[in-house]
Parts: sequence; structure tokens; C-alpha cells
Amino acid sequence: MSKRPEMFLPDQWPAYFSKAKGCKVWDLDGNEYIDMSIMGVGTNILGYCHPEVDAVVNQTVSLGNLSTFNCPEEVYLAEKLVELHPWADMVRIARTGGEANAIAIRIARSATGKDKVAICGYHGWHDWYLSANLGNDKNLAGHLLPDLEASGVPQNLHNTVYPFNYNNFTELETLVSTQDIEVIKMEVSRNQRPKDNFLKKVRQLATERNIVLIFDECTSGFRQTFGGLHKLYNVEPDMAIFGKALGNGYAINAIIGKRDIMQAAQDSFISSTFWTERIGPSAALKTLEVMERLKSWEHITQIGQNITARWSKLSDKYDLSITTSGLPALSSFSFDSQNNLEYKTLITQEMLTKGYIAGTSVYVCIEHTQEIVEDFFSELDTVFKLIRECEDGRDVKSLLKGPVCHSGFKRLN
Repeated sequence: MSKRPEMFLPDQWPAYFSKAKGCKVWDLDGNEYIDMSIMGVGTNILGYCHPEVDAVVNQTVSLGNLSTFNCPEEVYLAEKLVELHPWADMVRIARTGGEANAIAIRIARSATGKDKVAICGYHGWHDWYLSANLGNDKNLAGHLLPDLEASGVPQNLHNTVYPFNYNNFTELETLVSTQDIEVIKMEVSRNQRPKDNFLKKVRQLATERNIVLIFDECTSGFRQTFGGLHKLYNVEPDMAIFGKALGNGYAINAIIGKRDIMQAAQDSFISSTFWTERIGPSAALKTLEVMERLKSWEHITQIGQNITARWSKLSDKYDLSITTSGLPALSSFSFDSQNNLEYKTLITQEMLTKGYIAGTSVYVCIEHTQEIVEDFFSELDTVFKLIRECEDGRDVKSLLKGPVCHSGFKRLN
């Protein structure tokens, strides 16, 4: 859903690619674009088609990817992740973020013997998570899924998952006190930074009530620290989940956790043939090696901060009111205007003609050099000028060559 054309530029989006390299993407007609957008939904901190990572993958393919035996690379990866997070003892390997989140919930529920979960953030498409919208399709409105109907999700999962809002500790306290919550799953940070020791209060609450605390770091991992974002705030969970950037474009996710909780997996059934394939762990090991050597998290944080500052500078130049949010390396902004979506669509439309995939958010990679950023904002300047004209009375819809982009994951009619 996050890649469909309606999310970017309905009826005009290229949609399919022929190749990708660095921070560039080529469509099926051979048109070249610089990706100043979601970079494979945040999977490529090292850029597309990184030579060292791809070389390891090609070697893995030549030696065989899957056999009756297990690959040793999954053990080496587990050791590296535990080394980076000394509070953890054990690791489970998966391939996608949704299934990794489902595995973590299965293990946590097995460890506690109870069903009820409090969540904050986006945690995938599986039944356990979407059940939060049973009976009220607005429950996940603050978690990237506004107005999403939980069609196909068993009704008997109703009242097993309860959302709470980030930085609202009182709301979480009430849930824990009234709903017999035994698991808290949350993103460490996405659009907001923790206030008033929010994360530490959550940790203390979980400890006092013997609740399993899970940090979903599929998106935030390795973007601001070498490991989980929770390291930046000095708050240790009981379990954590990593994905997206871990394999630099190759499918790999990991669930790490404390031994007394992770051992509960033995009391359930958690298994998949393709969790034992070799490409994912091999790519992850090389990705971690390159990230550590280059200190990639420092580079993308600096570039991201610069991008956010340039958005603000451009809005000041044209007297446009915007609100910025997100991690430095996953930054976004919105116009404080009723025409926000129209303006976002206009940016995408106009920048596409200039050779950029762009909107109002950027997943930064190390291939986003200062020169690329400078050239990008030189071109973006003219679009902000158009938006200023629209704020002064020009009809923005007269500038659009197709429908307005969607605001979230909505059903297509």
C-alpha cells in the first residue's frame, strides 16, 4: 500500500522501475530520477545496489541460498545484534516487518500467558494489530492507518489490542490499570520526540507491573545510532525488532530479547521454511560492517537535519507556514493549510518533471550528498513559489494534471 501510485501522484506516477543505483531510480522507459522520497520505504541507508553488499549476496547465490542444513550466517548475525544490545540474550530471525512483529507478540503472549496488548505506532498488517480497529475504525488513526476497516480480521479479537498516543503517559497508565495489559509494544520515536521522560516512565511502569516491553525499531533502527534508537535515550526494552535498513534492500528482520522471555517461543509454534534462507543474514552482516565503518547514522542524521532546515528556510522565504516532524534521517513536513494535500501533489508532479522523486518526506541515505541536496532545493524553490501564488489566490487545482494524492492507507473503490 505504501508504494501504490495514489499515495504519490495518481494517474501520473511511473510506479515500476528497471534499475536503481545509489539514490537514483530508472523507470521502465529509461527515465532517470533522483530519489528524494522514501528510498524503498526506508530499506536502503547505504543507497541502492551497494557494491559490497551485493557482492556478498552474489557470492551467497553462487554457493547456494537454501538447503536442508541451516546457514551459519544467522548465528553470526544473532551474535552481532546481541553484541550491539548487551541487554538482550537471544535472537529470532525473520524476513518481513509484519511477521517479525507478529512473532514478537506471539512470544510475549506465550511468556505472560495473557492476551491484551497496548500499542503505540505502526506494527504491520497482521490480524493481531488490525484488531485494534474492530468496532472503531478510528482507533489506529494516530498510527498511520486512519479510517481503515479491519475486514477479514476475526471479530473475536476485539478488545485484545488497545492503542495509546505517544507522550501520553496518563493514557497508558489508565489502560494498564483497567484492561489487564501484559504487553506494551511501541515505536521508540517516529514523528515526535519523547517529552517529560516518557520512555523512562513507560519502562518503569512495565517493570513495576511485570509487563513485557517491546520496542518496534523496524523503522528507527540504525538511523540515529548504530543499533536501536532506544540506545540514544538510554532505555532498555525486554524485546526489540529490527528490519528495513538491516539488510540494505534485502529481506531480513530480527527479534531480539531477554532470555526468560524469548525462551517462551519453545512453548508455541513459530516457524517458516524461508526464515532459514541465506541471502538475508549475509546481506545484514555486510550492511552492519559497512555502516559501522562509515558511521552511516552520523552522515544521514546530518543530511536529514540540513534538509529539514532547508524546508523551513524555503517556507520562510515565501511566507508559508509548515510543520516539520520525524527523525532527522526520516524527516517530513506538512503545510499548515487546507490545501496541504494539493500542495504535496503539486510538489511531486513538478519535481518529477525535473528528474526527482519527491514529496513532503525523505528517507535519507549516504548517497544523498550535499551537492544533490543543494540542487534539489534549487529546483524545489520554484514549486514553493507556485504554492505562494496559490495562497495568494491562484487555483492550485488548475495546476494539477490529475487527482490529488491520498492522505493515508485507504481502500480503493
